Amino acid sequence: MDLGNYSTITEFILLGLSANPHIQAALFVLFLGIYLLTIMGNLMLLLVIRADFHLHTPMYFFLSHLSFVDICFSSVTVPKMLENLLSQKKTISVEGCLTQVFFVFVAAGTEACLLSVMAYDRYAAICHPLLYGQIMSKQLYMQLAWGSWGLGFLDAFINIFLAMKMVFCKAQIIPHFSCEMPSLLSLSCSDISRNLIALLCSTLLHGLGTFLLVFLSYACIITTILSISSTTGRSKAFSTCSSHLTAVTLYYGSGLLHNLMPNSGSPLELIFSVQYTVVTPMLNPLIYSLKNKEVKAALTRTLEKYLQHIRC
Repeated sequence: MDLGNYSTITEFILLGLSANPHIQAALFVLFLGIYLLTIMGNLMLLLVIRADFHLHTPMYFFLSHLSFVDICFSSVTVPKMLENLLSQKKTISVEGCLTQVFFVFVAAGTEACLLSVMAYDRYAAICHPLLYGQIMSKQLYMQLAWGSWGLGFLDAFINIFLAMKMVFCKAQIIPHFSCEMPSLLSLSCSDISRNLIALLCSTLLHGLGTFLLVFLSYACIITTILSISSTTGRSKAFSTCSSHLTAVTLYYGSGLLHNLMPNSGSPLELIFSVQYTVVTPMLNPLIYSLKNKEVKAALTRTLEKYLQHIRC
């Protein structure tokens, strides 16, 4: 395509969630509260896991990485959204937009991999309890955690490397509160066939691929739990993975609804986007602290030590 007659765009306009100033003010207060809860909740979980030696196990090692990912995920989109809710000029540079998309890829891809790795950890603990220590060795769980980050960054590098070659010369309006790859593809006037292939591969790997691993792990877990004769044994086995199962359902459910919606900026699409990128990172520490007896006990011990330290 001949691009000589087009003027290249250097910034985009993010329409956000509402153009009404009163609604924007209310949304600012709401999302600032959600963001602060997300940061404090996940930091609290990180500190408790680090401080309590009872939680120095593979499952909580993965959970600490998940908490850090949730802090990153929320911090990629929410601060810019808060800024735009108070600003008359709701713009973002092309470079800033690509940077935001890059870290969304990293956070979303890493979280999907971590959730699938945590499902495998629960499979090893429930289906092979006597061999758990051998299966989930320190070397293996370290490799699985850092491998999740590696896949997230690799996926982001590939997609953004191809996106940097796109030329944006159509309408500069993004009907969203943040930059996402589908929005950028629709604004490009250059060939995007390679970008679409890369995005499809990313979806298959981090979406369908990790979901299949989670599904297979839980198929084995459920089979094993149903084979336990005592009700107490079944209840105890299920309680060890209930928090993770809730987090998986929330993440993949909201992610599926978010990606199935057309990229049109409709109210329903924006609601699912908020759920996926803003609300879910806030809920994960609540899920693991309220539904997990070990975390609640560790939190109590940590608070008691802190109070004793203050008294002394």
